[in-house]
Amino acid sequence: MQYRTHTCNELRLEDAGREVRLSGWMENIREVSASLAFVVLRDFYGSTQLVVEDEELLKTLLNLNKESVVSVTGTVRERASKNPKMDTGDIEVVPDTVEVLGKCRYNALPFQIARSREADESIRLKYRYLDLRNPEVKKNIIMRCNVVAALRRAMTEHGFLEITTPILTASSPEGARDYLVPARKHPGKFYALPQAPQQFKQLLMTSGFDRYFQIAPCFRDEDARGDRSPGEFYQLDMEMAFATQEDVFAVLEDVLPPIFAQYGKYHTASTAPFRRIPYLEAMETYGTDKPDLRIDLTVKDATELLGDCGFGPFENAVVKAVPVTGFTATRKQIDKFCADTEVVSGNKAYWFRVDENGEIVGGIAKFLQEKKDDVISGLNLVPGTFVALSAGKNGAAQKTAGVMVKKLGEMCPEHMDAERYEFCWIVDFPMYEIGEESGELEFCHNPFSMPNGGLDILQKAAAGEIDPLSVTAYQYDLVCNGVELSSGAVRNHDPEIMIKAFEMVRLGEEDVKAKFPAMYNAFCYGAPPHAGIAPGVDRMVMLLAGEDSIREVIPFPMNKNAQDVMMGAPGEVEPRQLEELHIALVQPEE
Repeated sequence: MQYRTHTCNELRLEDAGREVRLSGWMENIREVSASLAFVVLRDFYGSTQLVVEDEELLKTLLNLNKESVVSVTGTVRERASKNPKMDTGDIEVVPDTVEVLGKCRYNALPFQIARSREADESIRLKYRYLDLRNPEVKKNIIMRCNVVAALRRAMTEHGFLEITTPILTASSPEGARDYLVPARKHPGKFYALPQAPQQFKQLLMTSGFDRYFQIAPCFRDEDARGDRSPGEFYQLDMEMAFATQEDVFAVLEDVLPPIFAQYGKYHTASTAPFRRIPYLEAMETYGTDKPDLRIDLTVKDATELLGDCGFGPFENAVVKAVPVTGFTATRKQIDKFCADTEVVSGNKAYWFRVDENGEIVGGIAKFLQEKKDDVISGLNLVPGTFVALSAGKNGAAQKTAGVMVKKLGEMCPEHMDAERYEFCWIVDFPMYEIGEESGELEFCHNPFSMPNGGLDILQKAAAGEIDPLSVTAYQYDLVCNGVELSSGAVRNHDPEIMIKAFEMVRLGEEDVKAKFPAMYNAFCYGAPPHAGIAPGVDRMVMLLAGEDSIREVIPFPMNKNAQDVMMGAPGEVEPRQLEELHIALVQPEE
């Protein structure tokens, strides 16, 4: 190549005496004298030390700011003082010529490149192109590329075809807010960016394709959190015709473990078959539908045992207990645990301890003295056990207990085998739930899912023979280390069953035709049974890299407020652009 014969991570001791050309960013310069300086040159691949022994060359380099791009021609020689921390630490290059390729015109950088992760996130995102020069930041993006390539290879080897689906489509009710795109040629009408390729991949199955996948971009106007990026994210989207739930499981159980074992921070991953846990069992045993199976703590129901102990918050409430052996925290640590639990769950946490003499002490102990023996035997407690407690309506008590399990696992290394990837399937999700805002029956997870029991179970629910909330669906989540990687389902491919499912939430056949015209009509032409899933690529890479924030594995992420502070998006547009789109802005009243 014109600009280099080698990369900055390529030269070794056997290259001593060779004339080479290197190009990269001037990371650092240390002047020793008027005719001697040490320069670190960095490119995508690594770093090489330059030893400048020429006054004119040194003047040229000293007139440059750090992070300027230069190309040097020189001779490789063995380094007198070797650096074992550098791959090229056995050699150095003595330049004969220096060519400036791109000047850095700023004396001061917003942060030190090698320590960019210590900078405020808003500054990192504004200068993301500098942040990405940090090898520690760059390695996550490289891993992402390698993981995506590995996923593509694995899916292709399993007989899946990679098919891209439209980005401009119709708005449909899929659980989150759409990003809308005005249609210039159709005043008053809008496209929507797809929340997922859900309908298109099902239509592919009705079109006679057998196995589909893509690394699919998805767009949802929702708030950010640690494991969810606002705006845009990517998923390994897949669908299979003539497939059952177990067929989908078999593919991912074969595809994912080798990738996690190869690229992950931890090199141990679950092998097939992954554990299957029904939704209700997960909520009762772990307090969450995203259990971290690396933690060996579980939730016990203590409602009958503690409901009448005289402690006010336990009266007329569901009570959950999480016993922990060997928990030796101080009172200050316990108070912090309770406070942190309340912040995350929105509900208070309570506690007591069984001391080495078998006595119940601390926390709410005074309310339990009269039934001490029943409590100890009922919860199978041994001396030295700490018991965390939650109370309230069933859902709130479960959620709080789930938070306590996670926090106690993190606080007790003996109860958490942290350095591994533990997968599980959560299955048999409820088909319906009572909406928090509407107070009426709504779809719980995915309206396109096949109910367990098919048309017959829906007819019984509609007739009042069974509780609609007892109807479960062939819906499943893939969970790894307490993180939901994916949701999937066996699809409801029968128009008659689909109509009945929507009637349960007060939507008739005409509503279904209006909201999902292509899918409904396609199914009326004969559709095969089909099933699919879509693991999140961003979340997957976040787990593999051992990062707490999903933004660390996305090349150009938005901030928590769905802003691209580097590009200035969202931003204002010219009035003429709005006129072309037949849009008038109405400012909100102050």
